[in-house]
Amino acid sequence: MLVLARAEVEALLDMDALIDALASAMTDLSAGRASAPDRVAAPVPGRDGFLAAMPGFVPSAGALTSKLVSVFPHNSGTPLPTHQALIAVFDPDTGEPTALLDGTAITTARTAACSALSARLLAREDASVLAVLGTGVQARAHAGAMCRVRPIRRIRVAGRDGAKAAALADALSAELRLPVEATATYAEALDGADIAAAATHAVDPVIRRPWLAPGVHVTSVGFHPGGREIDDATVAEALVCVESRQAALAPFPTGSGDLLGPIRDGVITEHHVHAELGELLAGRRPGRSSADQITLYKSVGVAVQDAAAAALVVASARERSAGAEVRLW
Repeated sequence: MLVLARAEVEALLDMDALIDALASAMTDLSAGRASAPDRVAAPVPGRDGFLAAMPGFVPSAGALTSKLVSVFPHNSGTPLPTHQALIAVFDPDTGEPTALLDGTAITTARTAACSALSARLLAREDASVLAVLGTGVQARAHAGAMCRVRPIRRIRVAGRDGAKAAALADALSAELRLPVEATATYAEALDGADIAAAATHAVDPVIRRPWLAPGVHVTSVGFHPGGREIDDATVAEALVCVESRQAALAPFPTGSGDLLGPIRDGVITEHHVHAELGELLAGRRPGRSSADQITLYKSVGVAVQDAAAAALVVASARERSAGAEVRLW
């Protein structure tokens, strides 16, 4: 079995190749060729955390994997990430376990890459101003990923902690060689933004309709069991797209409170979810219909994303003779 540590995964994973691989995986999923059952989770109430299992099969990638991911929000502000994961890779022909790799880096990369894929499908082609809401690893990853699919010229960063927002702005400016500004409020960051990438652990919405410019594309990947990233008015007005209707509308620990809340309160119905990314890619559903239309991609994370990313990493590791080989039996 091939074993790959986090640093090796980060070095081996190419973001452009990942965005393209996710397009194939999303198409497989919407066409019914891929398998991604709803995640199951064991809660840890004393820490407000849980351990989830996410098996998935993606035929276009020849990938059969299962991810174990822990979500422990109280790790925020400590050396440990809030999301930590391992991915086991199996031979899709024989079921033999073939690799074990860090899944934390993959979770970060595939989440940002799929948001970038949504922007490639739904954001205006001339989108140049990016608002990043949040200051964690996902916020940083989203900034880099968005720059790969749209001509971003200016970035604004906002978060609960002004010092962290300023530090992230400085880091992104150096990394991306773009003007990056830390703003005092979410509203300031969103003012005139063409793309808004929300990656927070917010209780109250950080995306509010009065703060949004016409034609903005919103991506939302944040999760809080008792909170929301997006207000009702934005959800109701936007063209809403997801990875999987089944996943987005499922109960905890799979679905999205940003959609289930408005459905429960009668603001929208489940039919308000316009399309899955795979349906847009296959041409089965239309995308943006006007320059002023607000579009929203709400992500909950699905196992086919991890499988596609892991397949890329393992293939690259084999080519470069990276990682360590161990025998289990």
